[in-house]
Amino acid sequence: MEKKLFLLDAYALIYRAYYALIRNPRITSKGKNTNAQFGFTSTLFELMNKEKPTHLAVCFDTGAPTERHTDFTEYKANRQAAPEDLSDSIEDIKRIVRGFNIPVVAVDGYEADDVIGTLAWQAADVGYSVYMVTPDKDYGQLLIHPHVCIYKPPYMGSPTEILDAKKICEKWDIARVEQVVDMLGLMGDAVDNIPGIAGIGEKTAAKLLKEYDTLENIIANADNIKGALGEKVRKGKDNAIMSKKLATIITNVPVQFNEENFRLKGWNSKALEEVFMELEFKTLGKRILGDDFNAYAPPAPPPVLQQSLFGDAEPSELIPPEAPVEVQEQQPSAGMVVDKNILNTPHHYVLVQSDEEIAAMLGQLMQQSEIAFDTETTNIDPNDAQLVGLSFSYKQGEGYYVACVESEERTKVILQQLQSLFDRTDVTWVGQNIKYDMIIMKWYGIQLKGKLFDTMLAHYVIEPEGRRNMDLLSAQYLGYEPVHIEELIGKKGKNQLNMRDVALDKIKEYAAEDADITLQLKDKFLPLLKSRQVEKVFYEVESPLLEVLMEMEFEGVKIDERFLKEYSIQLDMEAKATEERIFDACGTRFNIGSPKQLGEVLFERLQLDPKAKKTKSGQYATGEEVLTKLANQHGVVNDILIFRELSKLKSTYVDALPLMINKKTGRVHTSYAQSVAVTGRLSSTAPNLQNIPIRTERGREIRKAFIPRDENHVLISADYSQIELRIVAAVSGDENMCEAFRQGKDVHTATAAKVFDVPENEVTKDMRYKAKSVNFGIIYGQGAFGLSDNLGISRTEAKEIIENYKKEFAGITKYMDDTIKFAREHGYVSTLMGRKRWLRDINSGNFTVRAFAERNAINSPIQGTAADMIKLAMIKVHQAMQAANLQSRMILQVHDELVFDALKSEVEVLKPLILENMKTAHPLPNDLPVEAEVGVGVNWLEAH
Repeated sequence: MEKKLFLLDAYALIYRAYYALIRNPRITSKGKNTNAQFGFTSTLFELMNKEKPTHLAVCFDTGAPTERHTDFTEYKANRQAAPEDLSDSIEDIKRIVRGFNIPVVAVDGYEADDVIGTLAWQAADVGYSVYMVTPDKDYGQLLIHPHVCIYKPPYMGSPTEILDAKKICEKWDIARVEQVVDMLGLMGDAVDNIPGIAGIGEKTAAKLLKEYDTLENIIANADNIKGALGEKVRKGKDNAIMSKKLATIITNVPVQFNEENFRLKGWNSKALEEVFMELEFKTLGKRILGDDFNAYAPPAPPPVLQQSLFGDAEPSELIPPEAPVEVQEQQPSAGMVVDKNILNTPHHYVLVQSDEEIAAMLGQLMQQSEIAFDTETTNIDPNDAQLVGLSFSYKQGEGYYVACVESEERTKVILQQLQSLFDRTDVTWVGQNIKYDMIIMKWYGIQLKGKLFDTMLAHYVIEPEGRRNMDLLSAQYLGYEPVHIEELIGKKGKNQLNMRDVALDKIKEYAAEDADITLQLKDKFLPLLKSRQVEKVFYEVESPLLEVLMEMEFEGVKIDERFLKEYSIQLDMEAKATEERIFDACGTRFNIGSPKQLGEVLFERLQLDPKAKKTKSGQYATGEEVLTKLANQHGVVNDILIFRELSKLKSTYVDALPLMINKKTGRVHTSYAQSVAVTGRLSSTAPNLQNIPIRTERGREIRKAFIPRDENHVLISADYSQIELRIVAAVSGDENMCEAFRQGKDVHTATAAKVFDVPENEVTKDMRYKAKSVNFGIIYGQGAFGLSDNLGISRTEAKEIIENYKKEFAGITKYMDDTIKFAREHGYVSTLMGRKRWLRDINSGNFTVRAFAERNAINSPIQGTAADMIKLAMIKVHQAMQAANLQSRMILQVHDELVFDALKSEVEVLKPLILENMKTAHPLPNDLPVEAEVGVGVNWLEAH
């Protein structure tokens, strides 16, 4: 059997894992970032599973100074401080490594590279095949030994790569791997602050080594090297010699390869279980430790809040006036474990079937002011599901389950008996994702007329980031693991049961438990809403919106199938014609949809960009950003972009939408998620109507497919005008921008006039375009680099534009500075309504991580206030339409736009009603006017 030793470069893999998830960090319920722990553990486990090493060790730096630091005090001095979250991960990762019974190896005075180099050669000398697991290029010098290679694990879509001496030489364009250190001596290494020779890069270094073989020989022949290059060598020879020494990996570290110590053994499952539970590795924990593993952990206490940047939010009128000001937060202690479940927790769940049992239950429920409610159905799509049962709970540990499995007729009889309960206006209905249950009930002609408390939405405003399914919330806040749905119906697949197939005694326990747990979660979240000061946004925005969204999802929208069929044919013809033009221009036929083949044609056959970049997998980058920059150089690139657009429109929208038409209604019913986007924006799924393209004429055509229900109706579209910029002007109080909006000017023209110091009537189209980019870019934290890249202008010009902008719009600059300062002091930012975004990294010592948090600090109050405004507008318009008893219906929301299926006779009443309520939904500071536009048409495109 082959003896295989894998030596892991811990810090290189940890850094890589951390930054791979930087935009979507994994945050535990205690607020702990686990990017590094999760990524490293995944890499380690996959490696053990896939490569089957016989021996393994993980090597760390110790932090103690090394000889390199003594020789060159600037060694690695330019590195940013490690993000605090990353530093905090190290001990967890060491615990995980030791839990796998893998040795952790570190030696003071030496780096992990040196330890790995020493162990690799020792093991290779006694017959091991050694794999050094690292993305670090410096390790190539160690491949002098024939039984040592570099193992680069997969990363961000790139495959595993195993490098031997031959591949290293090809990569560096050198003759021998010994020359790796000569290369580094010549060109330096910016990552480690190794200087090299100024002005010499990789290609020049390789050329010199081809002629002179070693660094020392190059220096010895410096006088024979002509021109500026010779001068660079002569001037930089001392730095080169020192750089080579710094880059040379030491292979005589006082550490010994011990065959038995490094042998892979059985794991310490208890130790792994303990750390995985702390890190909440739910899925990964099950993969490693088996399905019995439970990763739930308790939530972190929230920070103490002070006054919002926008001022104190007024308490909602819906909050009972007798509620105490000071409330002790009801949440688990830090030491709580998830050890409760239905088998060991006292409970009394009652199965209700007969008329007498229903009457007895109803007698109890009619006396309650608060009832948790849940439905069991046959489908996750509420517009395509049948009712299987209803569950109720009004006291912890108790619940009812009403079975509706006999027949649809019997179900209707049961619901008639419960009608008086659902008609109550003096009750609060508590649910987890209660919008689903409301839609189900509406299909049976029943509306929940009381107040609503959705635990999923409550948790969303308390903690906008992270997951919030009921099982997870129950474990985190109650220390209780509910019965999982898979235990009743099995895992996904053809053998999965329907809820109708489940025995009543089992479904009773599961369903009543859901209602019981939901009620208990409400009791936990109620005080958290107060302590985190998010009651206003919960009671005045999210809760009233439930009924509006329920009605919209129930209504759906009609789709013109004939138009889509014809448009599909048209797009297909255009795509084929475009494809032929591409083949003619390239002189070859190939798969345009293959990034690999496309890159080879563009950058090898056509030589469009001699500096074309490659992805980590070794193929050329051919993303939209890359192609857009090349589109002006060669017509074929523009055709490729057109081909991609045609293909995507056809497959994603034109051919897909007809398949989503509900057979029961003949309409498409999207689902609006309130609790996903951290900024407060609604998201749309199945289908996603938020992403229908509008920037190109072909994309806009898809809106023609959305039509009114019949010839007696038309579509009305109402859209806020430049709402995010208005919010920027309002909250910043910037006089120049506020004045432009008050006077009804084109704000981008007004901005251009200020930035370029010209009268407004002399602003060119190019000036306006640049000003528009700055207006929108500035609130997303865009700097000179981003603006220059976006506009295709020099960095100098971009910097000048931004500086002029900040000077002319000083109020906006002050807003950004004040917002970041507030976030640093308080740990959050908020919208005008008090919606909060917690910024855990705002004070990070790492610039990259801190800058990302600062951009969120600036942008979140703007995007979040815009989200609150459209939600409030939806509520007000919906209520006004109900008060006027109109038959027209609101059917779609897309970003800052609302769409209505309007009865023709109601159009002239509806248009001013919509505009008035949109404009007054959420008045802005500094008396800044809110504007909206309305249009009418026979399809969505025409109305917009």
